[in-house]
Amino acid sequence: MDNKQYAVLGLGIFGSTVATTLANHGYEVIVIDKDPICVQRIADEVTKAIVGDVTDIEELQAAGIGDSDVAIVAIGTHLEEAVLATMNLKELGIPYVIAKAKNKQFMKILEKVGANRVIRAEKEMGIKVAKSLLRKSIVDLVELDDDYSLVEIKAPQSWVGKNFVILNVRRAYGMNVIGLKHGQDRQLSLDVVPEYQIQDGDYFLVIGKTKELEKFDYMTK
Repeated sequence: MDNKQYAVLGLGIFGSTVATTLANHGYEVIVIDKDPICVQRIADEVTKAIVGDVTDIEELQAAGIGDSDVAIVAIGTHLEEAVLATMNLKELGIPYVIAKAKNKQFMKILEKVGANRVIRAEKEMGIKVAKSLLRKSIVDLVELDDDYSLVEIKAPQSWVGKNFVILNVRRAYGMNVIGLKHGQDRQLSLDVVPEYQIQDGDYFLVIGKTKELEKFDYMTK
């Protein structure tokens, strides 16, 4: 594990969830919020929990937030606070700042003042839920970055009885097969040979461009 330090500004449901998840994975996490109740609730789970004003750069500096590698501004509903907090973090030299926005207008403003990434949590979750309902072959999808994903797919009926030499999935679908789950126990095997004859009920672990994988799933019957 790397030694990255994270800072979370704002401890609503979103901010608290981000902070505790990072802390539970062993990372150093500093949190700050003006509400003592929110800070107290999470204090035992993170490295440092501070009652403070995220719009005050001196308070952020005194808290040690300037030493963070990544900071998350989790104040999606209060634009002025989110803007000032983002500007303060960039002035403190935080390499990567993520900000939460409640709408497209907020998103554009936060990008203008220096946020490296702006998320609309409710919208992004809504899109993910909708896509999960529309999936045909894709069982699970993990985004590796902005372009590529790792997915588990159920072998389409059109694949059954054929092998990967015939299917040429890399060229046809832009995916690389790295694992196979076969049989009732569905134990994962990373030894997938091109000549393997696909059987009904097989599952494959594949890597590829997210758009290509979703296009493949959409075309699957």
